[in-house]
Amino acid sequence: MTNWMEIAREADFAASAFKFADGSVLDLNLHYRMLGTLSASRDNAVLMLHGTTGNSKQFLQPATAEFLFGKGQPLDAGKYCIILPDAIGHGGSSKPSDGLEAAFPRYCYADIVAAQHLLVTEGIELSHLRLVLGTSMGGMQTWMWGASYPAMMDALMPIASLPERVAGRNLLWRRLLIQIIRLREFERDSSRLQQPYSLGVAWNLFRLMVESPARLSEALTGPVEADAYIGKIADEALKVERVNDVIWEFDASRDYDPSRCLGLIEAPLLAVNFSDDELNLVELGSLDRAIRYVKRGHAVTLPAGPDSFGHQTLGHAAIWHDYVRQLLQKTEETSTT
Repeated sequence: MTNWMEIAREADFAASAFKFADGSVLDLNLHYRMLGTLSASRDNAVLMLHGTTGNSKQFLQPATAEFLFGKGQPLDAGKYCIILPDAIGHGGSSKPSDGLEAAFPRYCYADIVAAQHLLVTEGIELSHLRLVLGTSMGGMQTWMWGASYPAMMDALMPIASLPERVAGRNLLWRRLLIQIIRLREFERDSSRLQQPYSLGVAWNLFRLMVESPARLSEALTGPVEADAYIGKIADEALKVERVNDVIWEFDASRDYDPSRCLGLIEAPLLAVNFSDDELNLVELGSLDRAIRYVKRGHAVTLPAGPDSFGHQTLGHAAIWHDYVRQLLQKTEETSTT
């Protein structure tokens, strides 16, 4: 099996005096990884955007990479140049835990997308993208890319996301997660470097929302198993996550609402969601209503099955990679004109 982590090339782009939406200014480091090489005509670049709390490594895991980047796969790294940026606040890009902690600007999704665009256009010096594909938060930002830079890409594929303001249950669990982290008095001073156990408890809420209900039902059959699961998830989070990074990551969605701009999207768009995704409930009909406003938009919701993982199906490309292939084939003529 290919070790995609070793193959991927890492690089950094210095975004000097980056201006955030709230007026803050900061010199940013934007970290990214790349697979494949640019063609002579520089028309084979694919931008892939990761989810909340993730980074570019998520696309290099075997369950994703083997079914996307391998020889003969839809995004064959021998044919395409794949750009995998770490969003502001994530991975190797600038984030609160680098040193500023609570003084780090309260970035939002508009800031993340603007920084991604800066990386692509000035850092890598591209004016065109063959495809923009994102999962979860990255899917939300894919909708934003389509509306903000409508002439820049041949195709768009937002996965496990909805093009609407974060509201209702989706808003409630995000704000609840932040408040859980800040429960105790000494934890409310988020400039301190302590790792409160409430961060681990809050991380359980996040995992509860993104895991498959069917799989949890099979795994957690009583209080003993449930308590052990909570402790395991909490311990894992406390080892790798940092309190201010997490708060900033979940707070960043506060500005998200592409619903008013869907008519600006010009490129063919295929939205892929999952019927057992508890974050993006099919029952609410949001995607079906929204896609009508996208000129060349289509949407598909994949049914749950023995190999699906709820929201986390986004990391199992074997289930949805054929849709990537279909979209690229459908837009092949566009990319060569």
